[in-house]
Amino acid sequence: KQLKNMQQRLVSKLHNHLQQFYPELLIGLEDRGETNTYLNQKTNRVESLIQRLKATGTPNYIIEEECLHTLTADLGVSRYNYLQALLEQEFETVYYRMWGTGTLHYELINLINFCASIFESFDFCEANEDDRMLRYAIIGTVQEYLDTLNQPHGL
Repeated sequence: KQLKNMQQRLVSKLHNHLQQFYPELLIGLEDRGETNTYLNQKTNRVESLIQRLKATGTPNYIIEEECLHTLTADLGVSRYNYLQALLEQEFETVYYRMWGTGTLHYELINLINFCASIFESFDFCEANEDDRMLRYAIIGTVQEYLDTLNQPHGL
């Protein structure tokens, strides 16, 4: 029963983590109706880690922290957070306008998709998240996206 309770807390913590750092992943899972399956399969993988740490007398909060780290290790660097920081630094006026109108989250998810080929061509990861050429390529692509927002629609 204790194991089930901890797994339920981990499902909740993992869901919150995805909401905060990987909303594009969570939206994709929700669109396909796979959110619960994904969360449960992930947390089931740390069952032996939970039991091993419990056997050594490790406090629950440390077990949960270790498990969450293990559960999120394969997710890589958050494209959402990268774009949010870049938008705020390089396009401050636009960032705060989007934030003020409540469209920031939506537009950041659109930007992740719009910049996907750049992220993939640079094999975006922790090792290259500070790469200047990646940053310049993303800035150019964000500018291109913002320009399309300012285009009049229709003919």
